[in-house]
Amino acid sequence: MSLADTLLAEFDNETALTRRALERAPGTAFGWRPHAKSFTLGELCTHIGRLPHWGTQILTHESYDVVRDATPRADAAATPAEALALFDGHVAEARTRLTSMADVELSAVWSLKRNGTVLMSTPRLAAFKQYTLNHLIHHRGQLTVYLRLQDVPVPPLYGPTADE
Repeated sequence: MSLADTLLAEFDNETALTRRALERAPGTAFGWRPHAKSFTLGELCTHIGRLPHWGTQILTHESYDVVRDATPRADAAATPAEALALFDGHVAEARTRLTSMADVELSAVWSLKRNGTVLMSTPRLAAFKQYTLNHLIHHRGQLTVYLRLQDVPVPPLYGPTADE
């Protein structure tokens, strides 16, 4: 089994679970935030929707410079349907790129830079897991707390919840 096949199984599972949580986000609460320093629900759903694109960037480029490669932040999705469409599009994009990669490409070094200075370097596979999958899982956990605070039933992810 190739590295891509192994990673793809995890990617497919985690993105399906994340989609399940995103589907529960109530549009009526998209402007709500649990704390002044927190994302609004809509901003959080949008961030989650964009995260798989970060994976495509890691799989496509040898590095990312947080200053030189940064793009202006786009507006947050206005509805759950927009956030889901964003997520689905980026998942498909990352999945397509991942399925085309050889082990040697996934083992190649990927670097995070700031103004040309390397902050860290790691195999592309590790960068994808850390900055895409783990990041996605982290914010999905955040989303389940938002759902709970909005009295929305939390979907089962790795097992049953108190709601199902």
